[in-house]
Order: sequence, then structure tokens, then C-alpha cells
Amino acid sequence: MTRNSLSWLDAIQQFLAHLEYQRRLSSHTIRAYRSDVEGVVRVLKGMEDAPQCPADMSVDMVRGWLEEVHEKYAVSTRCRKISALRSFLAFLKRGGMLSENVALDVALPKKPMPLPRTLSVDEVFALVEPVDKGRSLSVRELRDTAIFELLYGGGMRVAELVALDTTDIDLEGRWVQVMGKGQKERMVPFGTKAKTALQRWMGVRNEWRIPRSEQALFLGVRGGRLSDRMVRHVLRDRALAVGLTTRVTPHRLRHSFATHLLDEGADLRAIQAMLGHSSLGTTQRYTSVSMERLQTSYQHAHPMGLFGDAED
Repeated sequence: MTRNSLSWLDAIQQFLAHLEYQRRLSSHTIRAYRSDVEGVVRVLKGMEDAPQCPADMSVDMVRGWLEEVHEKYAVSTRCRKISALRSFLAFLKRGGMLSENVALDVALPKKPMPLPRTLSVDEVFALVEPVDKGRSLSVRELRDTAIFELLYGGGMRVAELVALDTTDIDLEGRWVQVMGKGQKERMVPFGTKAKTALQRWMGVRNEWRIPRSEQALFLGVRGGRLSDRMVRHVLRDRALAVGLTTRVTPHRLRHSFATHLLDEGADLRAIQAMLGHSSLGTTQRYTSVSMERLQTSYQHAHPMGLFGDAED
């Protein structure tokens, strides 16, 4: 038997040995690779003109496998199995056992992009508005309120928020200079409530400031720059304190910012600029959320939505 006519069994065994002894992958990962590759081969062997060995593989056969399992597997599962097949054939090609990795010429199925999960306007208000009850807010509460107002009011990512310095904020102009992905700078506006919250926080920030604080806008209780992990804890604790059952994350506030703007008629390209999206297609996800909101409002408010289909 020549190397180019290596059987499926021998080829798979060599591949698994490579994963274990050279790549040193975990046993769990190796089992997953084995299951995926053997699963693909099993289907291929049951097809017309089935490949007798890896060297018989063709692009059309891989496409045929995709058609065969289209109804059986979810998109994510099909993508994972094709990726495993690509790794398997790439190993054989590197070892001179294949002349071509035909799986590379087959496009992966497109995964449906999940709709962003958002908070309602009432939920956001409950989250960002502190309960004064006639008392002065603590330094921590003033900081947290400024964080909530800026996350929602500016729609920024949590990593962008914690990287802010005091010099990045223009309180009078109500602008913040944000360093986004790919080191791309953008200017993001914020509202009067965020301005007030930031002014109140800046008025007490020095109580926590230490030499290593430098110019960090948001500080932890020990004076260091606040981490994104701490912001997530702060959000979670505030949500529990005000009785929200919805899971609240920084990114959910960002999604809510964009969706609420769109609901109120903001231009999609303006939202794209504020979010720092390089592609308008990424921002267009929010139009689907707004359409869902519109349909829900119709169902609850329109007579035909309330009572179902009417007879002609």
C-alpha cells in the first residue's frame, strides 16, 4: 500500500496519535476530534461513489456530506465537523499522504447571528438612577452611577470604559474620546444625566486617588484603575439591589443603547459611528430587534393583534 492510498482507519489513527503526542491535546479534545472525523467518514462511506480512502476525497464529496446532514445537524455542529475534517486532511497533506486538502474549498455554513439581548427603558432607568431617599450618596455609589450612565449613555464597551482617563472626558461639550478596537479613536456624545453623574464622581474621586491612580477616570476602592471584571460585579450587584431579574452585563447595556436610539428614530450610520462598528452590517442587527419590538407592540395594542385573524 502506497502512502497516498492509506486506509481511513490507518489515517485516522495516525491523526489521533499526532494530536496526542505532538500537539499534546487533552483526551477530551482528542475524543471530540475522533467523533467528528469518524462521523464524517461514516456518512461518506454510505454515499454513492464512496471514497475508499482519504486520497479519493473530492470537493463534491464534502459538499455532498453537507447536503446529507443538513437536516440532522445544527449549523454550529456542521461547522465544527467540517473544521475537524480540515484539520485531519491538513495533517495528511503535511505528511505527504494527500496532495490537496479538498475541505478548504468548501465554505462553512453561515451561522445565524443571534439577536442582541436588551433591557427595556424602564429597566435601564431602574438600574442607573440611584435611590437617594434623602441621604447623601457614598463615594462608591457616586462612582457606580457615573459608570452606569456612561455605559448606557455612550454605548461603549467595558474595556473602553475602564481604559478612560480623566483627560478623555469633555464635560462641557459632553463628549468622550474612546479608544476602540484596532486602536481606532472615536468621539462619543453623552447626555446631561451622564454629565451630572460624572461631575459628582469627579468631585469625590480624589478621596480614593493614590500616586498609582495617575489619570484613570474610574478607580477601585484601593485607588487603582477599575478592572472590567469589577464593573461586571458592580452591574450585577446593582441589578440585584433594584430587583431586576434580567441578567445585566456591560454589553447588554451597549445593545440597549443602540436599540433604544434606533427605536427613537436615530440614523443607523450615526449609531454605527457611536458604537465604533467598522461594518454597517454589524449595526444592522439592531433593526431586527426594533422590528421585534414593533411586532410585540402591535400584538398588544392593535385590535387585530389582540384577537387574532379575522374572517373575511
